Amino acid sequence: MSAVRRAARCVLPRLVLTGAVVWAATACGGAAGAGSAGTTAAGPGRTGWEEPAAYTYTLTSSQGERALIGTFRVTVRDGEVVAAVGLDASGRRVVRQSPAAVPTLGGLLAELDRARRADAATAEADYAADGHPTRIALDQEENAVDDEALYVVSAFRPARPQPHP
Repeated sequence: MSAVRRAARCVLPRLVLTGAVVWAATACGGAAGAGSAGTTAAGPGRTGWEEPAAYTYTLTSSQGERALIGTFRVTVRDGEVVAAVGLDASGRRVVRQSPAAVPTLGGLLAELDRARRADAATAEADYAADGHPTRIALDQEENAVDDEALYVVSAFRPARPQPHP
């Protein structure tokens, strides 16, 4: 009968492999939220911000071949755009021809969420300290021309609650 000798197993390769797998999983899991400070991959409502019933904001919408191009001052009441003023020639044209095209912040976040669910090449957002979006960048297909959208939100002001008589 021959003697069977067990070779001593080195634990180091297993540790290295395990460490590499853990590192890769952590890196991949964190990549979705990677980016500059204030950038998150969270969808609507995941920033801790809830859209107020009434607010005003300035929207600069650019890039791509689409109707919503220009700068707008937007007033929202009860979750609906009640006034949109075009602040440049493109914005004035949109308000004159398609006033319903001007979105609420909730509408912009819903568009971001749809792009993420559709695995768009780019679907990124930056958020202010209070959680409202300040920039949303979308690109449905990386190699397609003119399907991009860039929304920059500024001068966001929640309406002051009206005192009850």
